[in-house]
Amino acid sequence: MTIVVTGATGHLGRLTVDSLLARGVAASDIRAAGRSAERLAPLAALGVETVVIDFEKPETLTAAFAGADAVLLVSGSEVGKRVQQHRNAIEAAEAAGVGRLVYTSAPHATDGALVLAPEHKATEEILAASSVPVTVLRNNWYTENYTDLIDQAAVTGEIVGSAGHGRVASASRKDYAEAAAVVLMTPGHEGAVYELSGDTAWTFDQLATTVGELAGRDVHYRSVTPEEHTRILTEAGLDEGTAGFVVALDGNIRDGELADARSTLAELIGRPTTPLAQGLAESREEAAA
Repeated sequence: MTIVVTGATGHLGRLTVDSLLARGVAASDIRAAGRSAERLAPLAALGVETVVIDFEKPETLTAAFAGADAVLLVSGSEVGKRVQQHRNAIEAAEAAGVGRLVYTSAPHATDGALVLAPEHKATEEILAASSVPVTVLRNNWYTENYTDLIDQAAVTGEIVGSAGHGRVASASRKDYAEAAAVVLMTPGHEGAVYELSGDTAWTFDQLATTVGELAGRDVHYRSVTPEEHTRILTEAGLDEGTAGFVVALDGNIRDGELADARSTLAELIGRPTTPLAQGLAESREEAAA
């Protein structure tokens, strides 16, 4: 069995390769694909086959996918370019005769209002029209998105946002990576769309308490209006576009777009998802290493 993991030099892709190895998949059965040969080198040292790909060059994708039983298409990071890049990958998978394509999407991509959803919705529509059997993993938020708040809160004693009383059902990247590994290496997932999340959804007050414990001081959540939030972010040096994006995400959280806590992820990986405090602590340790 040949399993291809795209984005293997990124966080999620690399963790998926690690999880495949930990679950007993032979290194020679894994093909790690990424943009940088240098960053792929550590995987090659483990015996994993590596290949350089470029989502703007479909011929590199077709070659990388040749003979693959399953391919993990980790969604691209270039907002605005992702639909065409994903289309290139899907068409390459068809041309290469891939057995199954697994795609990392966004929560409720086809019927939600998440600001990140449109490109994922478009990709899922392309997948649905393709001839390749597909499994969609709709990953909720990553706990690691909030790691930087620990050091900031250690100085300021507060977390500022406009998410109100909204909840986030986050899980650690390693949780989502394990789920991807399970789906890639086991049968029976063809046609499935999995909404994946942490076991529980937390509020920003709970996040502040957890961050405070890790920062070693009292931390509180200061809830502000979207307008005030935008002003605070731009005064801190963010450009208007980035500030608007952050505020829009907080608005999504306020409206409950990331609050859907389900047991699906835990069931796939065979254990509870990583608790918020543990996920933040482990992420902080990894960042410091």
